[in-house]
Amino acid sequence: MSTAYPAGLEAPFTHPPAPQRPELPDGIEPTSMAPNWRVWMGFAALLVGFVAAAVGAVILTLIGAAFDGSVITSGKLSNPSPAINILATVVQDLCLIGAALVLARVAGRPRPWDFGLRGTRLWPAVGWALLTWVSFLAVTLAWVALIGAEDAADTLPSELGADKSSVALVAVGILVCVLAPLAEEFFFRGFFFTALRSWKGIWPAALVTGLIFGGIHAGSSNIAFLVPLAFFGFALCLLYAKTRSLYPCIAIHAANNSVAFCSSQDWGWQIAPVLAGSLALVALICWLVRRAAGPTPAWALS
Repeated sequence: MSTAYPAGLEAPFTHPPAPQRPELPDGIEPTSMAPNWRVWMGFAALLVGFVAAAVGAVILTLIGAAFDGSVITSGKLSNPSPAINILATVVQDLCLIGAALVLARVAGRPRPWDFGLRGTRLWPAVGWALLTWVSFLAVTLAWVALIGAEDAADTLPSELGADKSSVALVAVGILVCVLAPLAEEFFFRGFFFTALRSWKGIWPAALVTGLIFGGIHAGSSNIAFLVPLAFFGFALCLLYAKTRSLYPCIAIHAANNSVAFCSSQDWGWQIAPVLAGSLALVALICWLVRRAAGPTPAWALS
């Protein structure tokens, strides 16, 4: 025996099926996932970050001059000590992070997962990260062969004074292999690329981010590596978009810088411990930040 109910009414104790989330175009995240950052915020943060870094570098150099008159030649500042160079680079990285946080605040209180500090599936992330790195190495080899720069070397460690003492060497190693990947990925992929995605989507945002990422290394890397570095910045954006997590980008960036740093010192067996140590330290810092921020909501991981 069946019971009929008036049209439009459900049987007792039943519920209508849950509505399905509509599919979104490629490159567009659910509203709950996408921070409300605009393209101008990315460029404003870039300007603010580097202006603040330049001011900080001048202040540090003046402080150094107060303790070491040799940095003043003919009334001009010159040849700052390795300590000043290292501290100025640290300040630059911190200014980029600070600028991203300040400009993100314009659109509301930023959350760690807004910058990509959220988990992802391990093995797919490892696979995509390795593909990104191999692609970058292939482009680098092809480019330096094309322009005949096979003997080009990374001069940043020596410019920072890594060859002056063992203390300076360790400090530069931590700066290049740990702090720089964390700061640059947080700013360029976590904030700048994310802000630009609201403009035209993934591919144009990745291209612009890559070009700027390569360009900002003009003063610290051999000119032969600028094009490969631009490609690296572009590829890291795609890696971030694919995994929706900043952690694979940070890991590959740290691994690449570790190998490059060791190569600049003509090291061989030391590559393995430096690489392992850098990744371990990066993982520890990311874990501490994530723990301090509290658990990531389930919807931010979906």
